[in-house]
Amino acid sequence: MNTPSSSPSAGPETRRSFLRKTATATAVVAATGFIRTPIYGQATAPSVNVIGANNKITVGHIGVGGQGLNAHVRTVCDSFKENNVMPVAVCDVSKTRVRVASEVITQKTTTTPEGFDNYQKLLARKDIDAIFCATVDHWHTRVSVDALNAGKHVYVEKPMTRYLAEAFEIYDTVKKTGKILQVGSQGCSDMKWHRAAELIRAGKIGPIVMSQGSYMRNNAKGEWNYAIQDWCKPDDLNWDAWLGMEIKTRPTFAPDDYFRWRKYYPYCAGLLGDLFPHKLHPYMLATGNPEFPLRVSSIANKKVRTDRNTPGTRERDVPEIVQLIAEFPSGMTMHICSGTVNEQGTQEMIRGHKATLYMAGNRIEMKPEKPFTDEIEPITIPDIKPGESVANHHKNWFESIRGNKQPNAGIDLAIRVQTVISLAEMSERLNMMCLFDEKTRKVTTGNGYQIPLLTYGSIKGES
Repeated sequence: MNTPSSSPSAGPETRRSFLRKTATATAVVAATGFIRTPIYGQATAPSVNVIGANNKITVGHIGVGGQGLNAHVRTVCDSFKENNVMPVAVCDVSKTRVRVASEVITQKTTTTPEGFDNYQKLLARKDIDAIFCATVDHWHTRVSVDALNAGKHVYVEKPMTRYLAEAFEIYDTVKKTGKILQVGSQGCSDMKWHRAAELIRAGKIGPIVMSQGSYMRNNAKGEWNYAIQDWCKPDDLNWDAWLGMEIKTRPTFAPDDYFRWRKYYPYCAGLLGDLFPHKLHPYMLATGNPEFPLRVSSIANKKVRTDRNTPGTRERDVPEIVQLIAEFPSGMTMHICSGTVNEQGTQEMIRGHKATLYMAGNRIEMKPEKPFTDEIEPITIPDIKPGESVANHHKNWFESIRGNKQPNAGIDLAIRVQTVISLAEMSERLNMMCLFDEKTRKVTTGNGYQIPLLTYGSIKGES
C-alpha cells in the first residue's frame, strides 16, 4: 500500500493532501461534537449512568433583582422540567423583589417558594441542594463561603468575588468541601472555546504567543444608570443588610447606589468586574491549560464623563475605558479592553507561533502563519453548538453536580481569572505593574517589594 512517505511521487503536494484530509477530519469531529476532549478532566457531556443522574436538584436564589431575577430565576423556571430542578426558596433585602421572584416561580412551576430576608435562614434549609448567588459583588464571598460550608453547591455571578483574598477564601472552601462551584460567565459554555482548546492542546497552532479580545459599549447617558424604582423605600429595602459589614463608611439610604452600584467603589470593580470576565474566562479556558498570571498591568480613565447626561446621579468612581495586559508562565500575553464610551471592538483571536485562531460568532477559522503554510492546513469549523447562553451554563452546572465533575467555569479556572482581574485593579488604581507568585499568593512590584492586597477601605477616601 502506498503512503505519503513511501510513494515515489510523494512530495509537498502529496503531504499537503494528507494534511488536508487530516484537517478536514479534525474539523468534522469538532463541528459534530463526536469527540470532546475534557477541560480539567471533565467531559462536556455527562454519562447517562452517572450516580444521581435522576435525582431532582432543589435550589435557592439569593439576590433576586436584575440578573438574579431575569437571568436566573426566570431561566431556571423555564427549563425546570428538562433539568429536573425545583426552585424552592428566594432571598433578598427587598420585600418587593422577594415577592416578584416568588410570583414568577409560582406561575411558572406551580410551586410556591419560601421567601427570606436573611440568606442564613435559607441556607439552614436542609432540603436545598444548591444556591444561586446574584447579590451585589461585595456579598459574593460571604454568601458563597457560607453556602459551601452549609453543604450547598454554588452558582455565583461574575465576578467570583470583590477582592483577591476573598477569592482564595472561596477557592480554599471549595477544595475543603468538595462542592461544585460555577461562576456565571456563560461564554464558558459556548463550545467554540472548547474546540479552540482541543486544537491548541493538539499543537495545531504551535505555542500560544498572544490572545486578544474586547467587550465594548457606548452609552450616551452613562452605562449602568438604571431607573430608580418607586418601591425603593426604607420600609421595603433593608439598607444596612445590603451594605453588609464590609462597607465601613456607611452612606445613608441611597437608591442611586443601590440601583447603580456598578458605578461605585467599593461595591464593585466596574468594567473589570462586569464585562472583563466575559472575555477572560473563555480566552483562558481556550488555552487548554489556564494559568495564574506572572504579571499584570492596566490603564484606565473616565474623561468622557457620561454621567453628566443623566440628572440625579453622582459621577462614577470606576473608569469608562480600561485596557489590560497580562503575561503567563507559558509565554502567552493577553490583551483585553473594555469600555462604555465607544462600541467598536478589536478582532477576537488567539495567536500561535504557527497559526492563528479567529474566534467569530459560532465558528473558528485557523489560518497558518506564512512560514508554516506548507506544514499547517487552514481549518474552518462552522456552526459550533451549543453557543453562549445562560440556560446552557445552568445546565452544565446541574450536570456537573450530578456527575461530581468540574463545570465549564469551575473553581480552578475562576481563581486564575479573578487573580488577573484583581491584579489589574491594583495596577490601575495604584499606578504600578503587579507581579504574582502563585505559591505564596503574594503580589509584588518589579523590584520585589510586596504590595498589600486591596480590600475594603484600603484606598484613602473609599469606604
